[in-house]
Amino acid sequence: MTPATRHRPLAVALVLVAGLALAACSSKNLRKPAELKDISHPAIHLDTAWTASAGDGGEKFYTELDLSLAPDALFSADIDGRIYAFDPRDGKRIWRAATRKRVIAGPTVAGDAVLVGTRDGEVIAVKRSDGTPLWTTLLSSEALSPPAGDGSRVFMRSGDGKIYGLDAQGGAQQWSVDRSVPNLTLRGLSPPAVLGNRVFVGLDNGRVVAMRTSDGQVAWDQVVAAPTGRNELERITDIDAPLLTDGGELYAASFGGEVACLDQDTGQILWRRSVKSYSGLARADNAVVVTDEAGTVWALDPTTGAELWKNEDLKYRQLSAPAVFKGYAVVGDYKGYVHWLDLKDGHIAARTRAGSKPIRVAPAVGDDMIYVLSSKGHIEALRIR
Repeated sequence: MTPATRHRPLAVALVLVAGLALAACSSKNLRKPAELKDISHPAIHLDTAWTASAGDGGEKFYTELDLSLAPDALFSADIDGRIYAFDPRDGKRIWRAATRKRVIAGPTVAGDAVLVGTRDGEVIAVKRSDGTPLWTTLLSSEALSPPAGDGSRVFMRSGDGKIYGLDAQGGAQQWSVDRSVPNLTLRGLSPPAVLGNRVFVGLDNGRVVAMRTSDGQVAWDQVVAAPTGRNELERITDIDAPLLTDGGELYAASFGGEVACLDQDTGQILWRRSVKSYSGLARADNAVVVTDEAGTVWALDPTTGAELWKNEDLKYRQLSAPAVFKGYAVVGDYKGYVHWLDLKDGHIAARTRAGSKPIRVAPAVGDDMIYVLSSKGHIEALRIR
């Protein structure tokens, strides 16, 4: 199962046909989640260091709510507009801010601010130290992408295809770029990735664009996945997963069926691998780990894209993006289980459960603990015993 699609302005007939097609796919070809196999001799033993509640999470809505770990706090938010800061060592709440807005994306830490996006198209900044309001800026449509920042500017995307550069001090718009959006896409937006004087964005049309942070001028524009197929559903090519930057290389995963490695300076494709993903990637020392739309976990050679290993034991369990922690790839699933895969060969070395609700976002990685967020706002800090 993939995230719900969002429809663009289009003839009513096509919207109805798309909805019927999705319903038919889900009822006629329902894919049964793999049953979990017992791990008789876990390679590691896991402890829960602490748990906390970040309100109601996303409730029943599909959101881009996430955890943001910084040295001073672990930040989270919920759809009722509350933003939280927790002590990452023991889970004690440092502060809570009530924005009274419908928050659906973030939080992101940028300089002295914590940033979120709302269903009503607002970007909200609160003070990192205590949560007091700093500024609010209204965009042209739903702010479904988590914000990004470089200290002087905040970068944001809206559901209608626009990309914004905002002043980090007061939220004033400095520039915007309008990109075309397909008629039918997955619900979700890849957040901007900032590196040096460029901001990189994965788009709903299967392209990656690099722009100057100062004025939004396009440096390069590259196709990762081109639309193919006989109808709008088959032609979905969204890059919804966060881009992965590593040295001089940029990794992108698309729902169009391609994971690609690009040169950050030129946009040149260095390699492609036929893997269809909407969740995301993580970088280990000698591998790029990705979860695909069917629940297979892949490890790819970062320089060639060659398969190092793949694990199909978790198929159709609606896996989160992976995180890499102390020699393991860690993924959550739709029942709240957290699976630990050995990075050497991909076998499942251990498993624990962080509540019963879906885990849709990659765990946040600290030095000694890894932090998991469920769709209902349950936070669990795990460590290897």
